[in-house]
Amino acid sequence: MIRALAAILLTLIAWPALAQDASLAAWARVYEVLSHPRCANCHVGPDNVPIWFEPGSAAEPRPHGMNINAGPSRVGAETIACSTCHRERNSPSRHGAPGAPNWKLAPVEMQWFGKTSAEICAQLKDPARNGNRALDAVVDHVAHDKLVAWGWAPGPGRAPAPYSAAETAAYLRQWSAAGAPCPRE
Repeated sequence: MIRALAAILLTLIAWPALAQDASLAAWARVYEVLSHPRCANCHVGPDNVPIWFEPGSAAEPRPHGMNINAGPSRVGAETIACSTCHRERNSPSRHGAPGAPNWKLAPVEMQWFGKTSAEICAQLKDPARNGNRALDAVVDHVAHDKLVAWGWAPGPGRAPAPYSAAETAAYLRQWSAAGAPCPRE
């Protein structure tokens, strides 16, 4: 009886740490997705230059070819509109221009390229830096936005983001339900 009570007590004491570990494991999977080139290549900083990088290639990340700069509009309105090449759907050609509805760079406040897990975690929880969304709206955005969905169906010759939109949304929910802890770095 005493051993059973001791086991229950230890479980209750350890539960918050176990829940935090599970939540951080869920966050680690989310970070795998958000830092993957399918996402991070267009979540770039104030220079407005998308990145070309393919996982598993020998090439280092480099600025988008043809000297493309999406400008402050993030859709190329000031120079060459992104939609000039990026249509509603992927090109059928291997490594052809990818496409999805409303193709554009993410807002500058949502820069992920080159950021750490802890930085992106803090950013995702901050409505001023996540598209003015509560965490449940972030989950919905990942699960249902057509441009976001492109990351898992990037066209011939491109590696998709890990997991799926549904799995990533589930990991986000798990992380959020446990208080959305961020890793220490």
